[in-house]
Amino acid sequence: MSETNAEQENAHISPTEINLHQKSRLLEIAFSDGFRFNFPCEYLRVFSTAAEVKVMDKPVHGKQMVNISMLDPQGSYALKITFDDGHDTGIYSWGTLHELGKNYESNWQGYLENLEKHGLSRGDARVTDNEGKVVIKLLYFIDLAKVSGRDEEEVVVPESVTNVETLLNWMRKRGERWQEPFSDNRLQVTVNKQFSEPYTLIEHGDEVAFVPRPK
Repeated sequence: MSETNAEQENAHISPTEINLHQKSRLLEIAFSDGFRFNFPCEYLRVFSTAAEVKVMDKPVHGKQMVNISMLDPQGSYALKITFDDGHDTGIYSWGTLHELGKNYESNWQGYLENLEKHGLSRGDARVTDNEGKVVIKLLYFIDLAKVSGRDEEEVVVPESVTNVETLLNWMRKRGERWQEPFSDNRLQVTVNKQFSEPYTLIEHGDEVAFVPRPK
């Protein structure tokens, strides 16, 4: 569907909430019809509405690590998005954003197939150290320090650990007594001193703190 058609069919759509989660590279938008979606920054970048992107012979590629640096509302009808790779000419109407969210699965699958067709890639998935490892610092507070036997440590996380949710899954398997204390309802997790969500990305050099919830 073209942007014009999207605007016509979704003319009544407007955002009720917009939140940029830069650490997770997600733009969360809630719409007036009740639909809510977390847009990966990479997805918005490669599906930019900018004219110069639409006429490209090959798909935009190598943007897996791209982030949004600024959001600029355009009146009451659209959002101008500036990305940290310098791209700043995409203006997304609310109708277009709503459509991109609704059709994410098919759009994304088509994009991946197009990348493969042209022999292109999404680019580096993660920042690592010189040995290709993701090293993070873990801080344990109160009862969790007793469980772990230490106040802090540096660990190399496996490839399966990409966000807070998968980190907690991994933590529960590290020791016989770790399952219950590291359950979701028993603790709060901060990443770089900011409260996190399950989808908050875990990246090389991060400081992750585990704080027991009050009983």
